[in-house]
Amino acid sequence: MINTMNKLNLANGCIEMVHGSGGRAMQRLIEELFLAAFDNPILRELSDQASFDLPAGRVVMATDSHVISPLFFNGGDIGSLSIHGTINDVVMSGAQPYYLSAGFILEEGFALSKLKKIVDSMAAAARDAGVPIVTGDTKVVEKGKGDGVFINTTGVGVVTSDIELSAKKIRPGCSVLLSGSIGDHGVAILSQRENLSFETTLCSDSQPLHRLVRAMIEQVPDIVAMRDPTRGGLATTLNEMAAQSGTGIIIDEKAIPIKAPVKAACEFLGLDPLYVANEGKLVAFCPPEKAERLLEVMQSQPEGKEAAIIGEVGEDRNHFVQMKTLFGGHRMVDWLTGEQLPRIC
Repeated sequence: MINTMNKLNLANGCIEMVHGSGGRAMQRLIEELFLAAFDNPILRELSDQASFDLPAGRVVMATDSHVISPLFFNGGDIGSLSIHGTINDVVMSGAQPYYLSAGFILEEGFALSKLKKIVDSMAAAARDAGVPIVTGDTKVVEKGKGDGVFINTTGVGVVTSDIELSAKKIRPGCSVLLSGSIGDHGVAILSQRENLSFETTLCSDSQPLHRLVRAMIEQVPDIVAMRDPTRGGLATTLNEMAAQSGTGIIIDEKAIPIKAPVKAACEFLGLDPLYVANEGKLVAFCPPEKAERLLEVMQSQPEGKEAAIIGEVGEDRNHFVQMKTLFGGHRMVDWLTGEQLPRIC
């Protein structure tokens, strides 16, 4: 048992190099902070790996590293974001997520109170999603060689044999649907990072999408592909899908949902919302005759209440993405070049 005289000072203490040494201090950090928050029978084994059973089907695994700045933002923090982002990567295949791992790189001097807030947020997000964290790792780097905390999460899920979503299945004529407004996450992060004030508080859209995806798959099994438009935004995601499917995509500017405060902030900051990151939205492709039904299903779920049909797939040997503008013309929507917003997720 851990000596109660040497418990972590979660209120006023900070990360020290000894917390990554593999000794007693590291064990206290694991048991008093991580295990206390993430507790479940598999994690309680405190092994270097997790052993679990999975239902029949193809195993889906996704991993993501999170280096966002600031660590805490309107609508979430690096902790909840790390859970939501990895769950969403898994479910874009149509899979049901089952387990998560979490790896932490902590900087010497990082406040334990901040770390506890992040860990508690991760635990709450995992519980809400019903996807437990079953194994993990912690490393500590010297002061000045990190940025407080970096988090890597890996998710494991299972997709049944009757579901096979792939960009390669997208064909001319397919409808393109978006689950909600774009740009919320990136603009919220940037406005907070730069201490910009707007009349309306801008809030990240970070959320898990597995419940929305489950409803979509169950009600419209004809969906051919899905993707979450994170870094690079909607524009980059559509270019990826067009290139992978060998098609072209035409979207309608007036159909794309963008909140008025986000649009105003983008105009003020000189940003194109099509390229701004999202953390709780998805793009789906389906046969045109199923589009209205899929839209109805998406709008019936909290995560898809703002869903819209935003375009269609066409034949294009150049694999271009184009947009019908509000003025009746067309503009090219090219790949993101450079880094519009660094450290966004």
